[in-house]
Amino acid sequence: MRKHVELTEKIIGCAYKVYNTMGFGYLESVYEKCMLIELEKSGVSATFQVPISVFYAGQEVGNFIADILVEDVVIVELKSVQKIIRAHEVQLVNYLTATDRDVGLILNFSENKVEVKRKLRLLEDFD
Repeated sequence: MRKHVELTEKIIGCAYKVYNTMGFGYLESVYEKCMLIELEKSGVSATFQVPISVFYAGQEVGNFIADILVEDVVIVELKSVQKIIRAHEVQLVNYLTATDRDVGLILNFSENKVEVKRKLRLLEDFD
């Protein structure tokens, strides 16, 4: 678990740097590109617009696009909305389930602050 904690803390730190520089009011795509720059500067590998396939009974039934995948471990969803809502959290958990990844972050560049939600798919793996 320690690796996940350290990695998510680094990602959140990058989000604060972006917010302190850019402020509120940009599209998610702008924050996404800023985050990629900050993550790279901090020595973290990240890819953006990561396709995720969803399967049912062995057949592909849908596709998602995750905003950022960090170190092939943490899925990061970026928002620029007034407030994170339950639907955003459910979306991230679905991404985690579809990819068999355990850790995800929602980073919302809201009007007054960076709002952070950390989601864990398999709690028993995190002692």
